[in-house]
Amino acid sequence: MAGVITALKAQHGKERVNVYLDGQFAFGLALVHALWLKVGQTLSDDEIAELRAADALEQTRLRALDLIAYRPRSVREVQRRLKRAGADDADIAAVVERLKEVGLLDDDAFSRAWVDSRMRVSPRSKRMIAWELRRKGVSSADIQAALEEVDEEDAAYRAAMQRLPKLRGLAPLERKRKLYDYLARKGFDYETIERAVQQVESSVKREVDR
Repeated sequence: MAGVITALKAQHGKERVNVYLDGQFAFGLALVHALWLKVGQTLSDDEIAELRAADALEQTRLRALDLIAYRPRSVREVQRRLKRAGADDADIAAVVERLKEVGLLDDDAFSRAWVDSRMRVSPRSKRMIAWELRRKGVSSADIQAALEEVDEEDAAYRAAMQRLPKLRGLAPLERKRKLYDYLARKGFDYETIERAVQQVESSVKREVDR
């Protein structure tokens, strides 16, 4: 595949360059790796292999950055997505290690952010959150640390209060049954559900008595 560079053409709308050898398209490169190339330059097989390897690594890095720019992700999530995209194992390992070094991939921070988001937006049990994080490849130690300060009783009560507006107008027994079912689907145990529903019913009664 060695040959003489006969053209270097920028890809439309991308920071990439198409390299032509002996009048034929040969391969594409990230602009950063094409800067030192020039028309008339001869590339050996080894030089081409090095360029393509560097480009593959750069593409893996950019895919990883796109993934974590969209939303926070665990290390395992990024590894899986890059593998699915066809990235080389060695490139994945190198990119992930670098992102961990600069703090862009951190399972401890990811777990804490995940728990905080769940508690603010859609409260659920520790058990369910732990299951979600395990599916994302987070270690047991990071999961345990992230869940340390979660108040399960408060989470169940807030989950029930969030659900309550959709149950307005129902008879008390029907409302309680639906609250029980809803909290059970959120992973809370029976005793926690019982206390949360009692709190909600007390709140409803106070509103009625005003």
